[in-house]
Amino acid sequence: MPGPVRPTRPVGSAGPVGSLGPVAVLVVTWNSAGVLPEFLASLPEGMAGLDWRLVVADNDSADGTVDLVRSQAPDATVVQTGRNAGYAAGVNAALEAAAAREGGFRAALVCNPDIRMRRGCAKVLVDALETPPAGGRRVGISVPLLYEEDGRTLVHSLRREPSVPRALGEAVIGNRRAGRFPRLSELVTDPAAYERPTDADWATGALMALSAACLAACGPWDESFFLYSEETEYCLRARDRGFGTRLEPAAEAVHLGGDSRISPRLWTLLTLNRVRLYRRRHGALATAAFRASVLLRETSRAVLGRPASRAAAAALARPGALRATPGP
Repeated sequence: MPGPVRPTRPVGSAGPVGSLGPVAVLVVTWNSAGVLPEFLASLPEGMAGLDWRLVVADNDSADGTVDLVRSQAPDATVVQTGRNAGYAAGVNAALEAAAAREGGFRAALVCNPDIRMRRGCAKVLVDALETPPAGGRRVGISVPLLYEEDGRTLVHSLRREPSVPRALGEAVIGNRRAGRFPRLSELVTDPAAYERPTDADWATGALMALSAACLAACGPWDESFFLYSEETEYCLRARDRGFGTRLEPAAEAVHLGGDSRISPRLWTLLTLNRVRLYRRRHGALATAAFRASVLLRETSRAVLGRPASRAAAAALARPGALRATPGP
């Protein structure tokens, strides 16, 4: 797979956060015609109080997605990558197009097309990017409360940094039970964490606002993951550069979700990318322990009859699995 897209201008080159430029709403699509109309219709309410511009990066959809955007959102900038380039490549293409517009942008809002923002959601997120530093770290990424499709069930979207004890804890007692113990799970399940502004190591990337300063410091998203773990990598990279990730519970959105929970192919990609990312940030021995812990988790669930875990365990057990290039 080709290396990361390198924008011709630095991403976020519009100037410091707090400037009066518009917010760039970035959406990556791939055969998204079924969910886009409702997403586009929800934008005015979700973006209330902000000046914003929509940029859609399409990864070679074959279902009329591009024509739909052009008919229902004629003012949007549409970028066609010409291939199924992956999520991070789509984000990078959209960022480059947004930065190329006169005046650049004040902040970027990266959205899945199956997100439905509630009124004023985006403004709360963008305003959070302008809060004073806390604990020596500026807010570079802000995320909302996410609800499942029923609009009532809270999604536990906050995460801790991956570690061997956390991977092992999730394998032995399950991530939701382990989530009560910070050392034993990536998943943050403490209800109090979702009732107040909360800083986290990373958060699921269905909807996140990024400051221009954070984007300029961190550069393009890492395209080598193709799908899954790219938001984890970006949040951890931002943290390394002094920018925190914060949940703002006053911002709310509904996420219709995807099929990673039930598709063996996508669950396998998600699982392998977890280990690939860990390997980039740790040594060989720690990576071997992390991989073994993840393999234990997937194997135990495969025994219980979960096809997606069976596929993930089989892939993870192959010696060369981590060297293969993720892709469609």
